[in-house]
Amino acid sequence: MSAFGLIQIGLILLCTTVISSHDCNHLPLQQRKVIENSLRLLDKMGKNFPQQCLREKTSFRFPKQVLQARRKEAVKVAIEEIFQHIFYIFSKNLSLAAWDGTALDQFQNGLYQQIEQLESCVIKKHTRYCWSKEVSRLKLKKYFQKIDCFLKDKQHNLCSWEISRAEMRRCLQLIDKITRKL
Repeated sequence: MSAFGLIQIGLILLCTTVISSHDCNHLPLQQRKVIENSLRLLDKMGKNFPQQCLREKTSFRFPKQVLQARRKEAVKVAIEEIFQHIFYIFSKNLSLAAWDGTALDQFQNGLYQQIEQLESCVIKKHTRYCWSKEVSRLKLKKYFQKIDCFLKDKQHNLCSWEISRAEMRRCLQLIDKITRKL
């Protein structure tokens, strides 16, 4: 390959690195927009919280400490994982939810795009996790497993989905609060 060809390849790689790092620099702003849109879509998906579901409300206790890490990178990893869990929950057994399908699709697409963006920006070291990261991951996994088990126990009925939707709203609001501080 000629020196000119190598220079062109180098310039292309440099430009894509600068562009992708530029996108990552604007990640908190992008996240806020995605979260605002996700909250709007959660509201649009369903109507007001059904009165008959009030007696079934439960507390899942979101582990707030996972979003209070000292390093921004750890917070981004936690947010990515949260989005992945939300995407997983809102990707199955939705037949009894009786939600607006278009809003649900847009909600899922927005989450997926944000997960992709976070994955490209967050450097994950698969070989070495420090103890606190693993503890955070386990706390998140336990939190979302409670929601998943709740949905299964209630056979994915309307009230279980509405309660889960309200919980995801609270979860996204917490993330929004944290990303505004980043």
